Amino acid sequence: MPDSARLRPVILRLPPEVVNRIAAGEVVERPAAAVKELVENALDAGALNISIAIEEGGLKRITIEDDGCGLSAEDLSVALERHATSKLVPDADGRVDLLNIHTMGFRGEALPSIASVSRLRIVSRAAGEAAAEIYSEAGRIDGPKPAAFTGRSETGTRIDVADLFHATPARLKFMRGERAEALAVTDVVKRLAMANPGVGFTLENNGRNVLRYAPEFDDEAGRLARLGAIMGREFSDNAIAIDATRDGTRLTGFAGLPTLNRGNAQMQFLFVNGRPVKDRMLTGVVRAAYQDFLARDRHPMLALFVDVEPEEVDVNVHPAKTEVRFRDGASIRGLMIGALRHSLADAGHRASTTVAGFALGRARPEAAQAGLLWQSPSSAAYRPVSLPRGVPEVSREPFMPNTAPAARFDEQKSQPHTGEFPLGAARAQVHETYIIAQTADGIVIVDQHAAHERLVYEAMKRQMEDGGVRRQALLIPDIVEMSEDEAGRILDRADDLGALGLEVEAFGPGAVCVRATPALFGEMDTAGLLRDLADDFAEYNAGLALKERFEDVMGNMACRSSVRAGRRLNGDEMNALLRQMEATPHSGQCNHGRPTYVELKLADIEKLFGRR
Repeated sequence: MPDSARLRPVILRLPPEVVNRIAAGEVVERPAAAVKELVENALDAGALNISIAIEEGGLKRITIEDDGCGLSAEDLSVALERHATSKLVPDADGRVDLLNIHTMGFRGEALPSIASVSRLRIVSRAAGEAAAEIYSEAGRIDGPKPAAFTGRSETGTRIDVADLFHATPARLKFMRGERAEALAVTDVVKRLAMANPGVGFTLENNGRNVLRYAPEFDDEAGRLARLGAIMGREFSDNAIAIDATRDGTRLTGFAGLPTLNRGNAQMQFLFVNGRPVKDRMLTGVVRAAYQDFLARDRHPMLALFVDVEPEEVDVNVHPAKTEVRFRDGASIRGLMIGALRHSLADAGHRASTTVAGFALGRARPEAAQAGLLWQSPSSAAYRPVSLPRGVPEVSREPFMPNTAPAARFDEQKSQPHTGEFPLGAARAQVHETYIIAQTADGIVIVDQHAAHERLVYEAMKRQMEDGGVRRQALLIPDIVEMSEDEAGRILDRADDLGALGLEVEAFGPGAVCVRATPALFGEMDTAGLLRDLADDFAEYNAGLALKERFEDVMGNMACRSSVRAGRRLNGDEMNALLRQMEATPHSGQCNHGRPTYVELKLADIEKLFGRR
């Protein structure tokens, strides 16, 4: 067939109901998305109490009731029109600033999108107005007309969404099971509740109460109480406060101690200007801040809140507004990493209380045994541990006994008063591995090897920071072939890598010449390290692979050069170890996130023996 005979496609305007259904596919891809949009509308209306009820995971029915400012009959007639909103007000010249958003919603797409694929009914009453309702079925509108309003306050709105996606049955084939959809709705409500502690939330599923959060004071204590209700009491008991400011951006929130960790990152939350968002940057931030304290397969619990000028963040980059883009992402990232590290350092030797709770939960009363497996510390010949060649000797003066055999622990000798120090005074050594110390209101059990490993590791870090990283020049430089993009990312940060002992320079398109490597590493896979670094720079904007390699090497050295399990310590050595733990940041956990000590309160011990 000749080209001239072919039919020429004609551009047509789509009917409004089709446009709304297409928009619904972007904005309302599942019931949880509809709940998110409607709850955000309630928050923008100033609601202080929001009730959500769903049936069959939200596919059969979604009902949301709030005590916000409400809508008049005139507003209802416009609310279901596409791109009609009260949240964007033109200036004197008629221009609307999309980079100055102060509300949760702003596009005016949610209500018409939901109405186009469901049976939607809205009943609302504004101050000084009569209640009115409007009904829409698959985009066909009836109303507004007078109605009876049975809300909990004088003003508010009740939205009822029935048979979601009934107008697009093909979409129903892609929905997950009822339980999965209900869990997704629960997650959305939890995130919005975390961001708004001053608002009360309730959620019911098939008539059964799922969540109930009373309004909290909108301050640090109220936020922590709300986070504890959602993330668990163990988080609120073991969270450290975050509060830092840089260039007009403020970061607040709470982060869990390293010893409180999970096998996945589901308990890590980020909020920007009160909006729950998902950002890959958070993964890199957490990894960089906690890399000294946790193994790579463990993840801390935290909730961070970024407050930034609206002009510095673009919230209009995702249809569901779950992603944002910062104008200066590197500054935000630096603020978050610095604040987390500073707060973790301020935590000092503190360890998670969940460790003690687990120990108490595992304890079982047993009959007394004739041969107790404990012994008081006695003298032992000092066996110095030699560090690997090339590693500076770490000062361990508090643990250096006299050349003569150490004296046996003498109860009559003057010992530190238990109330003088947070970790108390040493009383015994069990199995030549664990130190038992008495505090003012309980006991502390210290893993001597894990504790000293952390102390040696921190000393190594300080020495490296003071003396710099020693380089080992390569007799024959390594030429690493990479893509041009990967090579560019490496060379752009050549100065930063040089400060860590890795000297690189360009060697033609798509190639990097490595002239020196950190002496601490010895022989290494240079090409593999550079590719890992290029991936880190692309995903996290930081060279985490090199820093983690340093930590692995120093961690192994610290492990080999620390006081070993099975070595007897005298009383002075044990107390010196306790005092140095109190003075060293992060001494509450070893380099892999495991606790170095467990504290048991006297009241808990008395409960074990039936004294309380």
